[in-house]
Amino acid sequence: MTSPDGPATLIGDLLVPRWYVLHTRSRFESVVVDGLSRKQVEAYLPRITVPSKRRDRRQMIQVPLFPGYVFVRSDLNPYQQLEIVKTVGVVRFIASRQGPLPVGDEVISSLRIMVTADRQIITGRRLRLGDRVMVVEGPMSGVVGSFVRYRGRGRVVVNIEALGQYAAVEIDADAVEPLAPVAACRNGRVGHNPLTS
Repeated sequence: MTSPDGPATLIGDLLVPRWYVLHTRSRFESVVVDGLSRKQVEAYLPRITVPSKRRDRRQMIQVPLFPGYVFVRSDLNPYQQLEIVKTVGVVRFIASRQGPLPVGDEVISSLRIMVTADRQIITGRRLRLGDRVMVVEGPMSGVVGSFVRYRGRGRVVVNIEALGQYAAVEIDADAVEPLAPVAACRNGRVGHNPLTS
């Protein structure tokens, strides 16, 4: 834990707090931030204001800039790390084999500036052929499948396999979330950091 590139930096006898990324359950970002606050752990959830997608409402709503992720500042002492992971809604730290991956203070500062500016922020993640995904909205919510392709106009095609066969369905791209970070962790592959990939 003494490496500047490792999870925590040791200066003298003190571990220096750094920012890390937590993967959360779908739509549990605010629950995680509230839970960490009650434990007196500094957390940051960058939010942006967007128009509601519901047809019956014409209002602006606040949504996470990175759905499914929350930033947490910690020195990763064993007690605090356990308390962080035990927080309701936390899935895991985004990590490599060496431990949780730190995020630079400059990244957090830049995010804070971006979300307070009166400018549209464009985010996104490109799914790749075969990525495991879960439908998180609509009548197909809970369905797990494999990403096939983008169809245009915000639509994606997902294969659902059963009994050695597959069925393909076209779904709104915003209703699908990748399961890759969890699968990569289970398979022993290096974790993925949403800010670097």
